Amino acid sequence: MGEEKDGRIILTFLNNDLEVLGDFFPSIDDGSPISLRYMDTLYAKSNITYGVQHDEIRKAYRACVENREIVRNVLIAKGEPPVSEVPEHLRMNPHLIPKNKPRGKNEKVDHRARSPFIIVKQGQTLAKLKPFKPGKDGTDVHGQRVPYTLTKPHAIIAGENTQMENEYLVSQINGQLVQIKGELSVRDTLIIKGSVGYATGNIVFPGDVQIGGSVSDGFKIYSGGSITIKQTFDVTDAVAKKDLIVAGGIIGRGMARIKVGGSVKTKFIENCHIAVRNDIYVESDIINSRVFTLGALEMGEKSKIVGGEISAVKGVHTGGLGKKTGKAAKIQCGVDFIMEREKEKNNNVLRLLASQLQRLKELMEDPGVDDEKKKKMEIVLIKLCEEQQNAQNKLMELLGKLNVCEDAVVEVTGEVVQGTLIGICQAALYVTDPLNKVRIRLGKESQRLITEKIS
Repeated sequence: MGEEKDGRIILTFLNNDLEVLGDFFPSIDDGSPISLRYMDTLYAKSNITYGVQHDEIRKAYRACVENREIVRNVLIAKGEPPVSEVPEHLRMNPHLIPKNKPRGKNEKVDHRARSPFIIVKQGQTLAKLKPFKPGKDGTDVHGQRVPYTLTKPHAIIAGENTQMENEYLVSQINGQLVQIKGELSVRDTLIIKGSVGYATGNIVFPGDVQIGGSVSDGFKIYSGGSITIKQTFDVTDAVAKKDLIVAGGIIGRGMARIKVGGSVKTKFIENCHIAVRNDIYVESDIINSRVFTLGALEMGEKSKIVGGEISAVKGVHTGGLGKKTGKAAKIQCGVDFIMEREKEKNNNVLRLLASQLQRLKELMEDPGVDDEKKKKMEIVLIKLCEEQQNAQNKLMELLGKLNVCEDAVVEVTGEVVQGTLIGICQAALYVTDPLNKVRIRLGKESQRLITEKIS
């Protein structure tokens, strides 16, 4: 019974005997306190010979014996853990690993701006080569050797469009970073098997973009190459440095804008503003859209242009122009629409300058204006006159660049309805009576539009 009242230490071995913790219990009533001999016997019995923590034990001993406190989780001994051997390996750039950023309580998140794709630039570091790290044996609290193990990191292999530069793996191109079974590659084409929506976010990619599904309204697409869409393109804002190919149609919401550096091929265009550098091919109809191209507009035999505005430098080939119950269409060919826009901007500047000059002259004629103010006004007047002259010179220069294709032709295999306006270079034709199967071209000598029947 006396032994139950004696002070005691209960040992707990952890981490494969690399660590020993002790709970110190003081004696009760007339029991024997913990003694140094008791501790030596306990350590010997438990074969604790390495890494004994004498300072920690001494503190716990005093608190338990002198203050009669229970002291738990005292570090009795600590061994040396083994150090794993790590072979030479590539470690991925941590900045390329997606992270979920914490956000504030009231912070708004535009989920359309979030993307699951990792886009890298040419020359960007993808991974760093970590050197071989030798292993080292450890020692447990019994003084026994603990052999080291071999750690094999997640293997990364250099894949397509990557190369080693010293100890760094870098991208050879701008593109999408892809890791498949440890192989790190960079693709110059972004392939989206499904649709573009909240799962993909807006698409911003330096190369070609291929979309297997549709594109939802409100999502933007910017491509440094071509864009290929296998279904309907519900466009909000899109830019393609090269071509745009849409197997379905292109549908906008009036404010939708598309810029294409190459050509466009699609089934139909509806309610869009589209500017294209090369040719446009439309199988069916163009409805209430503003279409501008520095090339030609080629449409199917049963197609129609209903409402809107078409500017095609090299001409238009369509099945029909206008609809009896629809809005009239405006067709302009032979004119560089970029120069036309610059001309309109310049005209706006001239109108503003004319208004400012008129107002300034009226103020100068006011008898209440003193000589000092008049001198300041004269300086402003001279400056405005110089700006007006510069704007007029620029306008004359632009007018010389407007007409770029006098050989442009508008060819309609069906009907041109009443109210349609057709222009080639600076000549225009307003259709007062319906026309059927006609070719409209510019008479170079008369500088008037000529209408010819086609079979």
